[in-house]
Amino acid sequence: MQERIPDLIARNKRFVSLEFFPPRDQAARERMLEVARRLKALRPLFVSVTCGAGGGGSNTLEAATALAAVHGLTVMPHLTCCGLTPERVDNAVAQFQAGGINNVLALRGDGSDGTGPKPGAPFMHASDLVARIRPRFPDIALAIAAYPEPHLESPSVEADIEMLKFKLDAGADFGVTQLFFDNRRYFDMVERLAQKGCTKPIIPGVMPLRSMASARRILSLCGAAIPGNLYAALEAAHAQGGDEAVQEAGTQYAARQIKGLLDGGAPGVHLYPLNQSDQALDVARRAGLLPD
Repeated sequence: MQERIPDLIARNKRFVSLEFFPPRDQAARERMLEVARRLKALRPLFVSVTCGAGGGGSNTLEAATALAAVHGLTVMPHLTCCGLTPERVDNAVAQFQAGGINNVLALRGDGSDGTGPKPGAPFMHASDLVARIRPRFPDIALAIAAYPEPHLESPSVEADIEMLKFKLDAGADFGVTQLFFDNRRYFDMVERLAQKGCTKPIIPGVMPLRSMASARRILSLCGAAIPGNLYAALEAAHAQGGDEAVQEAGTQYAARQIKGLLDGGAPGVHLYPLNQSDQALDVARRAGLLPD
Protein backbone atom coordinates (compact mmCIF):
# COMPACT_ATOMS: atom_id res chain seq x y z
CA MET A 1 0.00 0.00 0.00
CA GLN A 2 1.35 3.44 -0.91
CA GLU A 3 2.06 5.96 1.81
CA ARG A 4 -0.55 8.49 2.78
CA ILE A 5 0.23 11.89 1.31
CA PRO A 6 -0.35 13.79 4.61
CA ASP A 7 2.48 11.72 6.13
CA LEU A 8 4.72 12.59 3.17
CA ILE A 9 3.87 16.29 3.51
CA ALA A 10 4.80 16.20 7.20
CA ARG A 11 8.28 14.92 6.33
CA ASN A 12 9.01 17.11 3.31
CA LYS A 13 9.28 20.84 2.69
CA ARG A 14 9.38 22.82 -0.56
CA PHE A 15 8.13 19.85 -2.53
CA VAL A 16 6.56 19.62 -5.98
CA SER A 17 3.51 17.58 -6.89
CA LEU A 18 2.03 17.17 -10.36
CA GLU A 19 -1.31 16.62 -12.07
CA PHE A 20 -2.00 14.34 -15.03
CA PHE A 21 -5.17 13.68 -16.98
CA PRO A 22 -5.90 10.09 -18.03
CA PRO A 23 -5.14 9.09 -21.63
CA ARG A 24 -7.90 8.06 -24.00
CA ASP A 25 -5.95 5.49 -26.02
CA GLN A 26 -2.75 3.48 -26.01
CA ALA A 27 -0.74 6.11 -27.86
CA ALA A 28 -1.75 8.77 -25.34
CA ARG A 29 -0.91 6.34 -22.52
CA GLU A 30 2.61 5.95 -23.83
CA ARG A 31 2.98 9.73 -24.13
CA MET A 32 1.76 10.20 -20.55
CA LEU A 33 4.26 7.67 -19.25
CA GLU A 34 7.09 9.31 -21.19
CA VAL A 35 6.15 12.71 -19.79
CA ALA A 36 6.05 11.19 -16.30
CA ARG A 37 9.50 9.68 -16.88
CA ARG A 38 10.91 13.10 -17.72
CA LEU A 39 9.12 14.83 -14.85
CA LYS A 40 10.55 12.34 -12.35
CA ALA A 41 13.58 14.65 -12.42
CA LEU A 42 11.50 16.89 -10.13
CA ARG A 43 11.15 14.07 -7.58
CA PRO A 44 7.44 14.80 -7.19
CA LEU A 45 6.03 14.05 -3.76
CA PHE A 46 2.91 12.71 -5.47
CA VAL A 47 0.92 12.97 -8.68
CA SER A 48 -2.83 13.39 -9.02
CA VAL A 49 -4.90 11.99 -11.87
CA THR A 50 -8.06 13.74 -13.03
CA CYS A 51 -11.30 12.15 -14.15
CA GLY A 52 -14.03 13.25 -16.54
CA ALA A 53 -17.77 12.76 -16.44
CA GLY A 54 -18.98 9.77 -14.49
CA GLY A 55 -17.12 10.16 -11.23
CA GLY A 56 -14.71 7.28 -10.62
CA GLY A 57 -13.76 6.42 -14.18
CA SER A 58 -11.85 3.25 -15.01
CA ASN A 59 -9.43 5.32 -17.11
CA THR A 60 -8.49 7.29 -13.99
CA LEU A 61 -7.74 4.09 -12.09
CA GLU A 62 -5.80 2.66 -15.02
CA ALA A 63 -3.70 5.81 -15.43
CA ALA A 64 -2.98 6.05 -11.71
CA THR A 65 -2.06 2.37 -11.53
CA ALA A 66 0.26 2.71 -14.54
CA LEU A 67 2.04 5.76 -13.09
CA ALA A 68 2.58 3.89 -9.83
CA ALA A 69 3.65 0.59 -11.43
CA VAL A 70 5.89 1.95 -14.19
CA HIS A 71 7.48 4.90 -12.39
CA GLY A 72 6.97 4.17 -8.70
CA LEU A 73 5.02 7.38 -8.15
CA THR A 74 2.67 7.98 -5.25
CA VAL A 75 -0.67 8.63 -6.93
CA MET A 76 -3.89 10.37 -5.95
CA PRO A 77 -6.85 9.74 -8.29
CA HIS A 78 -9.67 12.25 -8.44
CA LEU A 79 -13.19 11.18 -7.53
CA THR A 80 -16.08 13.48 -8.44
CA CYS A 81 -19.74 13.49 -7.43
CA CYS A 82 -20.93 13.23 -11.02
CA GLY A 83 -23.24 10.27 -11.52
CA LEU A 84 -22.15 8.47 -8.36
CA THR A 85 -24.33 6.41 -6.03
CA PRO A 86 -23.19 5.41 -2.53
CA GLU A 87 -22.39 1.94 -3.83
CA ARG A 88 -20.29 3.33 -6.69
CA VAL A 89 -18.34 5.52 -4.29
CA ASP A 90 -17.57 2.53 -2.07
CA ASN A 91 -16.63 0.40 -5.07
CA ALA A 92 -14.36 3.08 -6.52
CA VAL A 93 -12.44 3.59 -3.28
CA ALA A 94 -12.23 -0.17 -2.71
CA GLN A 95 -10.76 -0.54 -6.21
CA PHE A 96 -8.21 2.16 -5.50
CA GLN A 97 -7.12 0.44 -2.31
CA ALA A 98 -7.05 -2.98 -4.00
CA GLY A 99 -4.54 -1.45 -6.42
CA GLY A 100 -2.37 -0.22 -3.55
CA ILE A 101 -3.62 3.38 -3.80
CA ASN A 102 -4.27 5.04 -0.47
CA ASN A 103 -4.99 8.65 -1.47
CA VAL A 104 -8.08 10.23 -3.09
CA LEU A 105 -8.97 13.79 -4.09
CA ALA A 106 -12.72 14.25 -3.50
CA LEU A 107 -14.35 16.83 -5.78
CA ARG A 108 -17.79 18.05 -6.63
CA GLY A 109 -17.06 18.11 -10.36
CA ASP A 110 -17.98 21.28 -12.23
CA GLY A 111 -18.26 20.27 -15.86
CA SER A 112 -18.87 23.23 -18.14
CA ASP A 113 -20.79 20.88 -20.44
CA GLY A 114 -23.47 20.13 -17.88
CA THR A 115 -21.78 17.07 -16.42
CA GLY A 116 -21.86 18.40 -12.86
CA PRO A 117 -24.07 16.76 -10.22
CA LYS A 118 -27.76 17.08 -10.92
CA PRO A 119 -30.24 18.39 -8.32
CA GLY A 120 -31.34 15.58 -6.03
CA ALA A 121 -28.27 13.43 -6.72
CA PRO A 122 -26.93 11.43 -3.75
CA PHE A 123 -23.72 13.46 -3.82
CA MET A 124 -23.95 17.17 -4.54
CA HIS A 125 -20.75 18.43 -2.91
CA ALA A 126 -17.25 17.20 -2.16
CA SER A 127 -18.17 17.27 1.53
CA ASP A 128 -20.76 14.57 0.79
CA LEU A 129 -18.03 12.34 -0.61
CA VAL A 130 -15.81 13.03 2.40
CA ALA A 131 -18.67 12.17 4.76
CA ARG A 132 -19.26 8.89 2.90
CA ILE A 133 -15.64 7.82 2.58
CA ARG A 134 -14.12 8.83 5.92
CA PRO A 135 -15.99 6.42 8.26
CA ARG A 136 -15.94 3.53 5.78
CA PHE A 137 -12.30 3.84 4.74
CA PRO A 138 -10.49 5.27 7.79
CA ASP A 139 -7.04 4.54 6.37
CA ILE A 140 -7.56 6.46 3.12
CA ALA A 141 -6.02 9.92 2.85
CA LEU A 142 -8.56 12.44 1.59
CA ALA A 143 -7.82 15.71 -0.17
CA ILE A 144 -10.27 18.38 -1.26
CA ALA A 145 -10.13 21.43 -3.54
CA ALA A 146 -9.52 24.93 -2.21
CA TYR A 147 -10.23 28.20 -3.98
CA PRO A 148 -7.92 31.18 -3.32
CA GLU A 149 -10.45 33.15 -5.36
CA PRO A 150 -14.05 32.37 -4.43
CA HIS A 151 -15.80 29.59 -6.28
CA LEU A 152 -18.02 30.92 -9.07
CA GLU A 153 -21.13 29.95 -7.06
CA SER A 154 -19.88 31.26 -3.72
CA PRO A 155 -21.61 34.41 -2.42
CA SER A 156 -18.46 35.74 -0.72
CA VAL A 157 -14.87 35.06 0.26
CA GLU A 158 -15.99 34.39 3.83
CA ALA A 159 -18.55 31.83 2.70
CA ASP A 160 -15.87 30.09 0.67
CA ILE A 161 -13.55 29.90 3.68
CA GLU A 162 -16.38 28.46 5.77
CA MET A 163 -17.01 25.77 3.14
CA LEU A 164 -13.32 24.93 2.96
CA LYS A 165 -13.18 24.56 6.74
CA PHE A 166 -16.36 22.44 6.65
CA LYS A 167 -14.77 20.01 4.18
CA LEU A 168 -11.60 19.75 6.22
CA ASP A 169 -13.50 19.33 9.49
CA ALA A 170 -15.62 16.61 7.87
CA GLY A 171 -12.52 14.46 7.56
CA ALA A 172 -10.37 15.71 4.68
CA ASP A 173 -6.66 15.70 5.48
CA PHE A 174 -5.40 18.48 3.23
CA GLY A 175 -6.36 20.74 0.33
CA VAL A 176 -5.02 21.42 -3.15
CA THR A 177 -5.94 24.75 -4.69
CA GLN A 178 -7.41 25.63 -8.00
CA LEU A 179 -4.86 27.44 -10.17
CA PHE A 180 -4.41 31.14 -9.40
CA PHE A 181 -2.00 33.93 -10.27
CA ASP A 182 -2.01 36.32 -7.30
CA ASN A 183 -0.13 34.88 -4.30
CA ARG A 184 -1.83 37.30 -1.94
CA ARG A 185 -5.08 35.41 -2.48
CA TYR A 186 -3.49 32.16 -1.33
CA PHE A 187 -1.87 33.58 1.79
CA ASP A 188 -5.07 35.42 2.72
CA MET A 189 -7.04 32.18 2.41
CA VAL A 190 -4.57 30.26 4.59
CA GLU A 191 -4.54 33.03 7.21
CA ARG A 192 -8.35 33.22 7.35
CA LEU A 193 -8.49 29.45 7.72
CA ALA A 194 -5.95 29.50 10.56
CA GLN A 195 -7.93 32.21 12.33
CA LYS A 196 -10.80 29.74 12.40
CA GLY A 197 -8.58 27.12 14.03
CA CYS A 198 -7.84 25.02 10.94
CA THR A 199 -4.17 24.53 10.08
CA LYS A 200 -4.30 21.48 7.80
CA PRO A 201 -1.96 21.81 4.80
CA ILE A 202 -3.18 23.66 1.71
CA ILE A 203 -1.00 23.12 -1.36
CA PRO A 204 -1.09 25.98 -3.88
CA GLY A 205 -1.70 25.06 -7.52
CA VAL A 206 0.30 26.77 -10.27
CA MET A 207 -0.31 26.52 -14.01
CA PRO A 208 2.32 28.06 -16.30
CA LEU A 209 0.55 29.75 -19.20
CA ARG A 210 1.54 28.46 -22.64
CA SER A 211 -0.49 30.59 -25.05
CA MET A 212 -3.03 33.38 -25.32
CA ALA A 213 -5.68 30.73 -26.00
CA SER A 214 -4.96 29.09 -22.64
CA ALA A 215 -5.07 32.46 -20.88
CA ARG A 216 -8.44 33.31 -22.43
CA ARG A 217 -9.80 29.86 -21.61
CA ILE A 218 -8.85 30.31 -17.96
CA LEU A 219 -10.61 33.66 -17.87
CA SER A 220 -13.77 32.19 -19.39
CA LEU A 221 -14.02 28.84 -17.62
CA CYS A 222 -12.36 28.37 -14.26
CA GLY A 223 -12.89 31.73 -12.63
CA ALA A 224 -9.21 32.37 -11.88
CA ALA A 225 -8.46 36.04 -12.46
CA ILE A 226 -5.32 36.92 -14.40
CA PRO A 227 -3.81 40.13 -12.98
CA GLY A 228 -3.98 43.03 -15.40
CA ASN A 229 -0.22 43.50 -15.55
CA LEU A 230 0.30 39.81 -16.38
CA TYR A 231 -2.37 39.81 -19.08
CA ALA A 232 -0.90 42.98 -20.59
CA ALA A 233 2.56 41.39 -20.60
CA LEU A 234 1.18 38.29 -22.31
CA GLU A 235 -0.55 40.38 -24.98
CA ALA A 236 2.63 42.39 -25.59
CA ALA A 237 4.66 39.19 -25.84
CA HIS A 238 2.14 37.71 -28.27
CA ALA A 239 2.29 40.80 -30.47
CA GLN A 240 6.08 40.60 -30.61
CA GLY A 241 6.70 36.86 -30.88
CA GLY A 242 3.45 34.89 -30.91
CA ASP A 243 2.76 32.00 -28.55
CA GLU A 244 6.45 31.15 -28.21
CA ALA A 245 6.98 34.53 -26.55
CA VAL A 246 3.80 34.06 -24.49
CA GLN A 247 5.16 30.77 -23.17
CA GLU A 248 8.41 32.45 -22.17
CA ALA A 249 6.49 35.17 -20.31
CA GLY A 250 4.27 32.55 -18.67
CA THR A 251 7.31 30.53 -17.62
CA GLN A 252 8.99 33.56 -16.05
CA TYR A 253 5.84 34.48 -14.16
CA ALA A 254 5.22 30.93 -12.86
CA ALA A 255 8.82 30.64 -11.62
CA ARG A 256 8.49 33.93 -9.71
CA GLN A 257 5.12 32.87 -8.36
CA ILE A 258 6.51 29.57 -7.06
CA LYS A 259 9.46 31.28 -5.38
CA GLY A 260 7.09 33.70 -3.68
CA LEU A 261 4.82 30.92 -2.47
CA LEU A 262 7.60 28.80 -1.02
CA ASP A 263 9.46 31.74 0.51
CA GLY A 264 6.16 32.82 2.07
CA GLY A 265 5.66 29.50 3.82
CA ALA A 266 3.62 27.32 1.44
CA PRO A 267 4.44 23.64 2.13
CA GLY A 268 5.03 22.89 -1.55
CA VAL A 269 3.52 23.59 -4.96
CA HIS A 270 1.20 21.57 -7.17
CA LEU A 271 2.09 22.03 -10.84
CA TYR A 272 -0.39 21.58 -13.67
CA PRO A 273 1.83 20.50 -16.60
CA LEU A 274 -1.10 19.48 -18.86
CA ASN A 275 0.58 16.13 -19.66
CA GLN A 276 3.60 17.96 -21.06
CA SER A 277 7.07 18.14 -19.58
CA ASP A 278 9.07 20.88 -21.26
CA GLN A 279 7.60 23.98 -19.63
CA ALA A 280 7.16 22.37 -16.21
CA LEU A 281 10.83 21.40 -16.13
CA ASP A 282 11.84 24.90 -17.25
CA VAL A 283 9.68 26.53 -14.58
CA ALA A 284 11.08 24.26 -11.88
CA ARG A 285 14.66 24.96 -12.98
CA ARG A 286 14.13 28.72 -12.84
CA ALA A 287 12.41 28.41 -9.48
CA GLY A 288 15.38 26.46 -8.08
CA LEU A 289 13.42 23.25 -7.61
CA LEU A 290 15.34 20.84 -9.82
CA PRO A 291 17.32 18.54 -7.50
CA ASP A 292 21.08 18.39 -8.03
